[in-house]
Amino acid sequence: MRGLFLSLFLLAAPAIAQETVVLGLSQNRVAISANFDGSEILIFGAIKRETKTPDYAPLEVIVAVTGPPQPLTVRRKERVFGIWANKYSVEFGPSPSFYALATTGPLNEILGSADDERYGIRIRSLIRLDVTPETTLNLPVFRDSIIRIRENNGLYSEREGIVKLSDETLFQTEIALPANLVEGDYSTRVFLTRNRQVIDDFETVIAVRKVGLERWIFNLAHQRPLIYGLLSLSIAIFAGWVASAVFRALRLT
Repeated sequence: MRGLFLSLFLLAAPAIAQETVVLGLSQNRVAISANFDGSEILIFGAIKRETKTPDYAPLEVIVAVTGPPQPLTVRRKERVFGIWANKYSVEFGPSPSFYALATTGPLNEILGSADDERYGIRIRSLIRLDVTPETTLNLPVFRDSIIRIRENNGLYSEREGIVKLSDETLFQTEIALPANLVEGDYSTRVFLTRNRQVIDDFETVIAVRKVGLERWIFNLAHQRPLIYGLLSLSIAIFAGWVASAVFRALRLT
């Protein structure tokens, strides 16, 4: 009897369309050269369906680009005996070096807190404390400081309403990449939501790599640190000698 009731309920319930993301990028590789001053990535795609478009709730799209994670230590200065000194510090686990979030609408209206925590979509959900009893109470202050500083440097952003969605089928947006990028793989995720719940997600990667002279210097510094140090010292000595010679010649004229 119970099985019969369940079968009748499923037959009476409206069919939920299977919706999936088909994604495209204007470029999946960014080259950091000596004159690199930033770039913009066009992210576009379509919604693939097996049935007609559902009408029980509007479709929303969230796009998130995440840079390579790095551990963070945040310190707060306070006046101690008349001198400003680092008094408190908080250790955070690996946090995104870059994070850009773009949506079709207000995030509070299109995404629930449960799915936010599950998928790690908001910036605050990605910055996690290496919890110790003495630092737990300071977490919000230190975390907000990280976000504020990186927003000012163009490394973090949450932009609502900039993803264009046409007929609940085609979407597109642009993500600005600043000049001060960290080399690595940048995860690009797209989420579809209805009723503030994620119904599908898709992930790909944008490769950010140093090229040319930047690549040579980077490899030298990390693979041959002694040679890099001696070369840097030689260049500094030579530059100082040239500057001294120029000033000496100017005084004699």
